Amino acid sequence: MANASAKRIANQNESTVRTLKLGMFLPTIISLVLRVLFRRSSLPPSKGSLAIYIVTFFPAFFLSNYLVKIGTTRRDPTTGTLISYGEDLHQPGVTEWCFDILYVTWACQIGSGVFGEWFWWLYMVIPLYAVFKLWTSVISPMILGRGGDSSLTENAPEKEPLGSKRQEKLRKRQERGDPRVRVQPGRK
Repeated sequence: MANASAKRIANQNESTVRTLKLGMFLPTIISLVLRVLFRRSSLPPSKGSLAIYIVTFFPAFFLSNYLVKIGTTRRDPTTGTLISYGEDLHQPGVTEWCFDILYVTWACQIGSGVFGEWFWWLYMVIPLYAVFKLWTSVISPMILGRGGDSSLTENAPEKEPLGSKRQEKLRKRQERGDPRVRVQPGRK
């Protein structure tokens, strides 16, 4: 059953890689179709809107290729058995942020096709979120201290370090007189 997890991750990665490959050209096509339907006056696109599209396309292209590269499964060509399922594309952290950037880019491409170039202002969510994460995880702890407000940590009584959870559990059992815990005499 240990192989079941690898197969599940491989199946998820394969469907995600298909979505990523479609996502590289489908939002552009949808945007063009929506421009034709709702905003014919915006055709052909202005130089500014093309510049915005190109500037945002390159990060999306590189992130998409990165995710496809790390998430592609490898199978034996003759038998079809799974050799490697790649990295889990549903893990939190950097992978999740890559998907967030891709989704915002795709939403901006489609939204600009319907509503206009002002919709690209939604792309500002990405640097604002990066500043927020930088502030909460790096800058704020350095300035305010690890606990947040340094005045609270000065007045708080210090706790003596307890051992590991296992040592604490054994100590409690010993205090209760549990026969499973043997007291070993100290060596001299």
